[in-house]
Amino acid sequence: MAHSYLLEIGLEEMPAHVVTPSIKQLHERVAQYLKEQRIDFAKIQEFATPRRLALLITGLADKQPDVNESVKGPAKKIAQDADGNWTKAAIGFTRGQGVSVDDIEFKEIKGVEYVYVEKHVDGKPVAEVLPGLKDVIEAMNFPTMMKWGRHSLQFVRPIRWLVSLLDDEVVPFSILDVTAGRMTRGHRFLGHDVEIKHAEDYEAELNNDFVIANQKQRKNLIKSQIDEILAENDWIIDWDEDLLEEVNNLVEWPTSFAGSFDEKYLVLPEEVLITSMKDNQRFFCVRDHEGKLLPHFIAVRNGNSDYLENVIKGNERVLVPRLEDAKFFYEEDQKITIDQYVARLKKVSFHDKISSMYDKMARTAVLAQLLGQKLNLSDEEMADLDRAAHIYKFDLTTQMVGEFAELQGVMGEIYAKLLGEKADVAAAIKEHYMPISAEGELPAGKIGAVLAIADKLDSIISFFAVDMIPSGSNDPYALRRQAYGIVRIIAARGWHLPVMGMAAEFAEALAAQGLTPEFDVLHNAEQVHAFFLDRLKQFFNTQDLRYDVIDAVVDTKSDDIANVLAAAETLDAHKDDDGFKEDVEALTRVLRIAKKADFKDGVPAVDPAKFQNPSETELFDLVASLNKKWDTQTLAQNFADLRAMAPAITNYFEENMIMDKDESIRSNRLALLQQLADDVYALGNLDKLIVK
Repeated sequence: MAHSYLLEIGLEEMPAHVVTPSIKQLHERVAQYLKEQRIDFAKIQEFATPRRLALLITGLADKQPDVNESVKGPAKKIAQDADGNWTKAAIGFTRGQGVSVDDIEFKEIKGVEYVYVEKHVDGKPVAEVLPGLKDVIEAMNFPTMMKWGRHSLQFVRPIRWLVSLLDDEVVPFSILDVTAGRMTRGHRFLGHDVEIKHAEDYEAELNNDFVIANQKQRKNLIKSQIDEILAENDWIIDWDEDLLEEVNNLVEWPTSFAGSFDEKYLVLPEEVLITSMKDNQRFFCVRDHEGKLLPHFIAVRNGNSDYLENVIKGNERVLVPRLEDAKFFYEEDQKITIDQYVARLKKVSFHDKISSMYDKMARTAVLAQLLGQKLNLSDEEMADLDRAAHIYKFDLTTQMVGEFAELQGVMGEIYAKLLGEKADVAAAIKEHYMPISAEGELPAGKIGAVLAIADKLDSIISFFAVDMIPSGSNDPYALRRQAYGIVRIIAARGWHLPVMGMAAEFAEALAAQGLTPEFDVLHNAEQVHAFFLDRLKQFFNTQDLRYDVIDAVVDTKSDDIANVLAAAETLDAHKDDDGFKEDVEALTRVLRIAKKADFKDGVPAVDPAKFQNPSETELFDLVASLNKKWDTQTLAQNFADLRAMAPAITNYFEENMIMDKDESIRSNRLALLQQLADDVYALGNLDKLIVK
């Protein structure tokens, strides 16, 4: 017989951003628990609002299946004494399994006899298994946790009621002082306590009491209500899915409405208006068909349409002070020069263990110049980059960003343009933050892209230098995201920049400029290289690359991210070629033998006069020819030339004893192999490739 089971956790209002992740977590944990308990089910349906997390499980099995299992116990020599009597170990084992010593059998495993018992376990009825969900609920984790009363349990918000209903019967369990039953609660203001008679009545019963528990249904209703408002007023809207999701998780019974504000506020930049309405009030902004922002908004209330006019007026009244503040800040901010704002950054801390924000900009400016030189930027581009690097944080001291922190960078670009800066300099101020999420938008401009790399690289080197290195899930300064952003920018632009190992050059350049950080730039510099390689792995995992290709290319001493990216692309493109296996085996043989060299003072020059066989001359000429054109070819072309050497490498090993008794001959041969190995390692450690 198939059953339906309803589980609901009633809570104080949760923050909107945790509602969806929380119901997903509950779903996964409950599904895993049922799997572990061998309880089959057909479907789990999710329900979530700000005040509840609920699951309806249908097609639930009546009981666990019966199990016959063979249970292994201690070895025979431990289970019986010298006279063949059962020991305490054997007796305790059988008692724990619910059988007696008369049920013991012996089985031999790898020459050792062990005690075994055959055990029949009757499956528990599902009603006896479900109370274990108490532990599942209490084990949940959230971004922020809280306690209430004198209880020790931590949860996202205080639990106020629980529903646990198997068909029409309560399955009781308690969490703290709340016992599960069949009573839920309707809308906080419009509803009442609601009795659920049968698990499958849940959605309909709540709907009758002003709660749309189904998230998808609630979101679709909001969209349809807004579409009606748009059609009535001939407006259009830029659908913001994140805002829609947030609003959906703030209401249980949505009613959408339109409001207005004074046209005088339209003089403000769109970004300011949108932030004031979206981020602070959760309003949707509307436009005309030419894309112009209109002095109206659409909002969603948690309730019905009663007294809606009062609600509209209240929302309009709340918005005005926000817009008035923004207008004041916007006008006042333009009365001060950029240089004055920059000077204020001397009193703004980047981090108390590192420096002020002013000093961070000074370091970044030096790093940006190093990067610009490596990219052969024009004189004009270098000048623009230098200007951007010396001012790019100035808007942090403006009143607007002080009030609306989410506008940092955005206001920097706007104010920079108003105060006479060049367009690409202004754009770089905004773009240096990009990407602001793992897969976020990348800088569009060259100056912005270089500045973004420089700013992020300074942060990584600086935090590593003061031993503030991400570990486990702990990364409070988002250094992983910043390193991943650098990887993505370089991958998108194909720039060759040795960012993984620039600390020494950076320190030298700082000293040349008379800048002396209070920390050692070179401290933990080697770990920066490894840190970036981990981010490259993350990037490669989004490219659907084979794991052995990833392992091979990230085992590199190269500091150039573009080279590692090119190596992965090259190996992936040719891994299925005819002859790939044989060619790679020849090259990896070079790597393995070259490891036997111990050139403490560097690899000596190869002396052709010491060659004893034609194969030595052949391989020497091929390596010399490749090294002459290495920098003028792509990595793919260099790899093709390396593969072409495979027959010569095979002949070389067949004709020559590498570890010759004559030390000079041995050293000469190892030196040649080391030169070739260095070329092979430009692609990574090919020994990690799986070739079949």
